Amino acid sequence: MPSPVPSYRISVAPMMDWTDRHFRFFMRLISKRALLYTEMVTTGAILRGKDNHRYLDFSNEEHPVALQLGGDSPKALADCAKIGEDYGYDEINLNVGCPSDKVQSGSFGACLMKEPNLVAEMVSFCKTKVKIPVTVKHRIGVDGRESYEDLHHFVSKIKSAGVDHIIVHARIAILEGLSPKENRTVPPLRYADVYQLKKDFPDLPITINGGIKTHAEIADHLTKVDGVMVGRAAYDNPFLFADVDSLYFGSKEKPRTRESVLQEMIPYLRSFRMGGGKTHHVLRHILGLYHGEKGAKEFRKFLTDRMHLSGANESILEDYVMR
Repeated sequence: MPSPVPSYRISVAPMMDWTDRHFRFFMRLISKRALLYTEMVTTGAILRGKDNHRYLDFSNEEHPVALQLGGDSPKALADCAKIGEDYGYDEINLNVGCPSDKVQSGSFGACLMKEPNLVAEMVSFCKTKVKIPVTVKHRIGVDGRESYEDLHHFVSKIKSAGVDHIIVHARIAILEGLSPKENRTVPPLRYADVYQLKKDFPDLPITINGGIKTHAEIADHLTKVDGVMVGRAAYDNPFLFADVDSLYFGSKEKPRTRESVLQEMIPYLRSFRMGGGKTHHVLRHILGLYHGEKGAKEFRKFLTDRMHLSGANESILEDYVMR
């Protein structure tokens, strides 16, 4: 029987340009239990786009998978949440943490931390439209709202609105003067603030995010909060997740091998390519499969030298496996 441990216990962070459906399928071959997130999809792309299937389609194998939405209109977010639920997503997540210029110009993402009442309204509207969990991913603060008291006030508002779970990136967002990349590393990590939130809101599931790279770190955080979200390390070193099911979900299944993962990517790539897709759109996501292993550099070179060539197809993987 499946473990009763909630899927949010270990998750892969939503990352723009990285956590698309191909990467998520790849990660699902490595871990069957970790919660996966889409890239942030804006309400405009879903409601006004001509091809919202491009943003919303996913493979059944990806479950459990959450749809992350970006926007500042409670009604638009609620409408998109309902669309996401109808598509079959397991969770709706609201982005209140991204510091990019794009989201600032649209008055959403991290700048919404300055408007806790609006975020609470967003949560409340979504909760009226869907039966699946509605969650919020946010920072511990933002320019001018950097104290623990500000963070506590923000969380109390969205908790009162009925948020089911929060994911907290343990850094403030500095909207003036730092790039999105710098915002992932320059503001110091304040894990203690997230731990304190769990003490102050013991009945609210809380996941911690930010700078987490090893199983030792994951295990330590799990003694203080309910879940751990891994971002860049999951992309750079995806096989870190090979032991996730056994370590954190009680699975008795033998972990996958890298070679078996490659074997299962072959029919996936073939199907995608036969539907008109480009080979490199899939293979770019698996370059880190042998991270830290002998031959990692050769693996990356083998794929990168071939995947952009005219006529590139799944034979690249077949040739590598047969070496």
